[in-house]
Amino acid sequence: MLSQSTFPTVLRQLLRTHQAFLSYAARHVHPLDLTLPQYDVIITLGNTPGMQPKKLGEETLITKGTLTGVVSRLEDKGLVERLASKKDGRSQIIRLTEAGQAIYERTFPEHLVFINRLFDDYTPEEVSRLEADLVRLHRAVVTARGDDVEEPAHEFQE
Repeated sequence: MLSQSTFPTVLRQLLRTHQAFLSYAARHVHPLDLTLPQYDVIITLGNTPGMQPKKLGEETLITKGTLTGVVSRLEDKGLVERLASKKDGRSQIIRLTEAGQAIYERTFPEHLVFINRLFDDYTPEEVSRLEADLVRLHRAVVTARGDDVEEPAHEFQE
């Protein structure tokens, strides 16, 4: 257990890192006239035949309540479309339009390079250890919440 003097420092660093990461990622996404949640949908749908809304929500960092608005705004921009599922006409499939797929293909490789710069000073072993620590912390948060729902603790702001 952390001491009372250590806990606020660790929490502060976690929150500062989270905020700094979102700000850093936004620097690459905002020039595309997209928000981080919108870009999250685009990169999640990229090179797929589309997904049902529930699956898209599970694959992104966007909660169900926010996802509808994000998809609607992407639809207004002509980047995604909603289609009736061929398997079940009552459900929808959300997929990228040609314009959305073009944005994905043009920007995603560059975005990966942009994000990977954050780890330039890390060895592969340090990255693996960081990932393991973050997975462990995530599990602790889910357990402390008292449920097994794997919803994001904090979502991108639209």
